[in-house]
Amino acid sequence: MDRREAILRELNLYPQWISRASAARIAPQPPAATATDPGAMVTAGQIQQASAAPAAGGGTELGKLGWAELKQRVRDCTVCKLRAGCTQTVFGVGDEKADWLFVGEGPGADEDIRGEPFVGQAGKLLDNMLMAIKLKRGSNVYIANIVKCRPPGNRNPEADEIAACMPYLQRQIELIQPKLIVALGKVASNALLGREATLASLRGKVHDYRGVKLIVTYHPAYLLRSPAEKAKAWQDLCMAVDIMNG
Repeated sequence: MDRREAILRELNLYPQWISRASAARIAPQPPAATATDPGAMVTAGQIQQASAAPAAGGGTELGKLGWAELKQRVRDCTVCKLRAGCTQTVFGVGDEKADWLFVGEGPGADEDIRGEPFVGQAGKLLDNMLMAIKLKRGSNVYIANIVKCRPPGNRNPEADEIAACMPYLQRQIELIQPKLIVALGKVASNALLGREATLASLRGKVHDYRGVKLIVTYHPAYLLRSPAEKAKAWQDLCMAVDIMNG
């Protein structure tokens, strides 16, 4: 058994019977969001507030910052209350000219300690998802979050916290210039798209974020709690590969 087959088996995706073309046409509906689903409690008002907020810690000048300056600005940020309760900011990691950008919700306990997104169990699953489509962390892939500081108790980020942090992510996207954004979970997708919508209504479609193609799939943390949904996530990844292949 080769490495890729082993990963597909772990993801409950083997035998690999769904063709990429078929996966792109299928948009199965997940169960209705609940409070245990990452992002389930984000409202339309929160999303509007985040998208309309002034740039974090410096207005339009963020648009002039390069990577080093932007990283320092995030490290020094005290705009929202999250910074006071976390160990360190979690900026993002990977290829700074990547074609693929994966965006999650926010750091968890492991990420808060390590200073890198997706390093816990959800991170291991994300790495396996990448491997399944012949990608790997740091190679043509960048990984970031909507908020850079861990919300206490791993709760969903609040409206003002999203508003404070989104400009940092927006500048990261401007610097990376990815060909495709994969939003992981409802918080990430709603914040990026600036509207409230269910994962059921967003999955299986190609969206636009400021001229960049964007698709939506489940957050790996949700997949750990609901492994039966991994096959649907695989369909989303297959669609992403089809988009990147033109």
